[in-house]
Order: sequence, then C-alpha cells, then structure tokens
Amino acid sequence: MFAQPSARLLRNRAFSTSAAHRTTSVTLKALGLDAYNLGVYNGTWGGNGNIVESVNPATGEVIGAVQQANLTDLNQTLDHATRAAKVWRSVPAPKRGEIVRQMRNALFAKIEPLGKLVALEMGKILPEGIGEVQEYIDIADYAVGLSRMLNGQVVPSERTGHMMMEVWNPLGVVGVISAFNFPVAVYGWNSAISMVCGNSVVWKGAPTTALTSVAVTKILAEVLETNNLPGAICSLASGGAEIGNAIAQDKRVNLVSFTGSTNTGRTVALAVQERFGKSLLELGGNNAIIVHNDADIDLAVRSVLFAAVGTAGQRCTTTRRLFLHADIHDTFIERLIKAYGQIKIGNPLESGILCGPLHTKQAVAAFEQGVSDVKAQGGKILHGGNALHHLAGNFVEPTITSIAHDAPVVHREIFAPILHTIKYDDISEAVAWNNEVGQGLSSSLFTTSPEKMFNWIGPEGSDCGIVNVNIPTNGAEIGGAFGGEKETGGGRESGSTAWQQYMRRQTCTINYSGMLPLAQGIKFE
Repeated sequence: MFAQPSARLLRNRAFSTSAAHRTTSVTLKALGLDAYNLGVYNGTWGGNGNIVESVNPATGEVIGAVQQANLTDLNQTLDHATRAAKVWRSVPAPKRGEIVRQMRNALFAKIEPLGKLVALEMGKILPEGIGEVQEYIDIADYAVGLSRMLNGQVVPSERTGHMMMEVWNPLGVVGVISAFNFPVAVYGWNSAISMVCGNSVVWKGAPTTALTSVAVTKILAEVLETNNLPGAICSLASGGAEIGNAIAQDKRVNLVSFTGSTNTGRTVALAVQERFGKSLLELGGNNAIIVHNDADIDLAVRSVLFAAVGTAGQRCTTTRRLFLHADIHDTFIERLIKAYGQIKIGNPLESGILCGPLHTKQAVAAFEQGVSDVKAQGGKILHGGNALHHLAGNFVEPTITSIAHDAPVVHREIFAPILHTIKYDDISEAVAWNNEVGQGLSSSLFTTSPEKMFNWIGPEGSDCGIVNVNIPTNGAEIGGAFGGEKETGGGRESGSTAWQQYMRRQTCTINYSGMLPLAQGIKFE
C-alpha cells in the first residue's frame, strides 16, 4: 500500500514566509502541488521512500517536499508499466501521436507556472525556464508528425517470389534517468519520442528537482486518464541512486536513457550491458569554441557570452574552453571581459538577470576548487573567480581564465561558469586541442572561410557529436540528433533518426512463391 499524504510529516519544518515564498506558493498551486507531494505515479499516486525537500538555490528557502519511491514502489511501478506497454503498443502510432498532441497542449497551458517552477527549483533564469518547457512542447510537435513516419524499408530480395523488408516495433518499457539541469526538456525528448514509438516510460528525475518531475507527470497523467488509458504509460519513481541503480539492473526495462556525469554513466552502462539491455547515454561535455583571425568578432563575443554564462555554466553544452587565434586574442579578451562586467547576477525570477545561482552548495565548492586548481597549475584569473558567499543563495562570479591547453583542470568538466582561454597560432593546432579531451559533445568554429568551415565538419575536423560554425556550442534545435562521442556516451536524443533507439528493428522475409530457393544459391536437396 502507498503511504497517504500527511501534513504532519512536515509540521516541524520552518518554511519561509517571505514574498519569494508567497510567489512559490502561487506557482505550486497553479501546478496542483503543495508543500508535501507524493513522488510515485503508476496510475495512482503514492510513495513510501524518504521525504526530500526541494530548496530554492537562489535563496536557500525550502520550496516543498516530495516523498520518494522505495524499491517496493519501484517494483510495483515496473509491473504496472510493463502491463501498460502491452496496451499502448496495440494503439496505432498516429493515435499515439494524438495523445502526445493533447499532452503538448496541456503543457502549453501550464508553460508559465511550469517555467517558473524550473527557475525556482533548478535556478536558471525565468526566460530559460520557460524556454525549457517550450522545448518539450516543440519535441511533442515533432513527435506527433513522427507518429506517421515510423517507416521501415523494402529490401530487394535475390530470391524469386520473395519479399524482404525492415519493420520497426516498440521495445516495451523505457527508463529515463534525467539530471537536474534540464528537469523538463530531457524527459520530454525521451518521453515524447518513446511514446509515439509505442513504449511506456518510467521516469526517475533528479532528487533536487523532484517537484518539477511531479508537476510534469501530473500534467501528462491527466491526459492519459481523460482518454481512459493506463496512467502507467507515463510512470514516475522519484528517488536517488538506489532507484536509479535498480532501474539500470532490471530486465523489465528494455532501454535505459541516462543523462548525467560520465562516471555515473559508466556505472549505468555496465549494469545495463551486464543484462544485455539497451542504453542511451548523454554524459559530460567539455565543449570548445575556436575563434579564427578572420571571424566576425562581434558575433563571436556575443556567442561566447551566452554559451559560457547561460544557465550559470550548468548546461552539458556550456562552452568551457575558448581557443583564440594570436592575431585577435588580446582584442577579443578585452571585449569579452567588458561583456562579462555587464552581466547581472541574482535571483533568476528578476527581470534583467542573466546569471542565476549554481544548483547546490556542492557545486559552489567545485567552482572554488576549480579556481584554486587553475592557479596551482600555472593559470591566471582574468575575470571573476569568487564565490559570492555574502548572498543567501549559491552564487558565483562568471570566471575567465588564461591557462595552458593541456592543464589537468582544463580537461576536467567543472559544472560552473569557468571559461578557460587559450591562444593558438595555427588552426590545425586548435582543432587538435579541441579533440584532445575525453569528452566529445559540442564544438564550434568561428570563421568566414568556407575552406575552414568544411574542413571543420569533415573527417579531419571536430570529433564531437555536435559540430557548429558561427553559432555557440549550446542551444541545439530539436530537429537534429542530440548527443556526443567518446566519454559523452554515444547516445542520440531528439530528432533525426534518434527515434530508432526506442524501437527494435526486424528484418522480415516473406516467401509467396511456393518454392524454397535458398540464399547464396545453396542447394540442400
């Protein structure tokens, strides 16, 4: 039996009565949330695990609490999801698309409060929070169209009177383990595409953004229930590492989509591979921008500013390394420092703020360690470098360094707004430095030379999954496949042929000849 919600569980917790908290209360109410919320959904709401409090990283105030799943809850949820998958797979794909379309409309109706909750709970500025919900809406639009285009292909058969073709069928249950930095969009990429492919989805969001997970699931659940479909098609099992590990190890989960650190992703991949399951990994990024001496400097400065400072440096596609040609290095650094000096740091709900807080106190400590390592490894701090401990939240200064390309700290992804700048003389040198790190997510070259552009996207250019020219490393569109190479994991989400990872390919040969010719001309008589 699931535990029942009880206000007394939190009666001794002192919630803030500030104006900020009153704003939070209005936002929660608009999304059907309260101070205490159940964090397990599989057709009914429940939860018997630990209660986790969600904290506003800009103020340190408690937003609300969620009762997580325990292993028994997860086991029940996977049972429900497995049964729901059998119902869902029998629904024609275009009709599955119609359900996703209704979900899209329901999300759009809640875009303002849901975007505000993302800003409150994750810490990104409000335009980015609303933009993240819009990204889920966009991928839902894409998925609706995709539901009529899950095409196989006809393959010419060498045998007379035979028809050979490829068809795609659902996998079954897809487990989605998402990270704190995109608590809506990453689930949306996976859920919308996976659903039109005919799978049920079991979601474990980040424990520190559990309220957002519950809010999104409530929106989707209402659509499923209105259409008399099993709610477990969009199941939720809030929890920490124990729940994530159990999802990775459970044979009922046909595909595990994991977004997070490379170290945790390696553990997930090994657990899934041990049982011969499928995994889709979107892991770390140590992304670089190269600015050549023929680049549009104004365009490049504005791009670097957004790519390095947006989301307070907490995107997997954040620019962390900046390679500048010697001819333009000093001018570019001067302009970039001036631009950094105009960045407003503060509460992400306030107008004009461009840099909100880091998500946790641990992230602030990692930032400070990174700055210390830069100094210890021969680098210089050109701008910033300080944690803003006098403020209530987890604020730091967006930081620019000057350091060698091969310093250990440069090769380590620090999830904070630290940008390492490096001077180069030859473009081939910069490309090699771009490729020398373990991660391979996103990269960008600023140049006006067609020759350099096409070399950059060719076999001797960037080794990343996302290779841009004259745009930042972040802000990917949903129509392209999103993901990276090497320690980024090799998975692809969102557009292009990413949908194929959520289905099983079958090669089918039909003999209508009445004869039995064998392939390769073999005689067996």
